[in-house]
Amino acid sequence: MVLIRSKQRVADHGEVFTPEWMVNAMLDLVKGETERIDARFLEPACGSGNFLVPVLQRKLAAVQVKFGKSDFNRRHYALLGLMCCYGVEILADNIDECRANMLEVLSEYLRLSPDDDLYRAASHVLLTNLVHGDALNMQTSQSVPISFAEWGYLGKGKFQRRDFRLDVLTGASAFNAEGSLFAALGNHEIFRPTKTYPPMTIRDLARQIDLPLEVNE
Repeated sequence: MVLIRSKQRVADHGEVFTPEWMVNAMLDLVKGETERIDARFLEPACGSGNFLVPVLQRKLAAVQVKFGKSDFNRRHYALLGLMCCYGVEILADNIDECRANMLEVLSEYLRLSPDDDLYRAASHVLLTNLVHGDALNMQTSQSVPISFAEWGYLGKGKFQRRDFRLDVLTGASAFNAEGSLFAALGNHEIFRPTKTYPPMTIRDLARQIDLPLEVNE
């Protein structure tokens, strides 16, 4: 694997790709979480998906073990696994490649075609979860605060989405620190979503791909 694309990109952005063996060794340190379908992973400099792609592959392997005999559950929990992968990337070509790589992994596992509602739903999720922006200043390429969607599976084919601002979420450690004025409060009392959506099916999510993206672009 080529670890750099150009010396100029290294100089301008510090872009160096992590080799596959090191990625797997690092993920093995949190092996239990990588194999939990609903465990959330955020890569603040996701590149083309060096970490997020193998995380998704591990989640899909867990889906196959748990739900391989039910096509309905397999499809819905595979989408949930994708929904729990997040990334921020400052370079536009990298974020586009990351989205394409993630979609390819899911599509190959479920044998999806581009006209499948699940393919379109996954495309919408990736546009939402993988952000073209700067994780250091927590703003998108359009200079607006980065927001992330918290996805949950309600069962019976319904998903729930709630949006949270990244800069607010990163304040959790300060609020929860021992001795903090807010230490006794639950996160639900401090962090409230900027928007809550009604439950959506895969078809509902597929229709979102044709609508203007509300955040992160």
